Amino acid sequence: MPHIHADYQGKVAVCSILDGALLAGDMPVNKHKLVVAWIEIHQEYLLADWNLVVNGKKPFPIKGLDQ
Repeated sequence: MPHIHADYQGKVAVCSILDGALLAGDMPVNKHKLVVAWIEIHQEYLLADWNLVVNGKKPFPIKGLDQ
């Protein structure tokens, strides 16, 4: 399942790229909502990068929430 790792103040969450669902880890609810919105905005790029990575290629950088 395509997913990302999100880090906030030492807490790491694993979220689905498809729907933003929290798959593992922990994150404050309000911060998770921001991650879900970020995923929605960047979903096309995230899925393209996921396909690159699973095929052994380097992903393109995507600006995070802190940039």
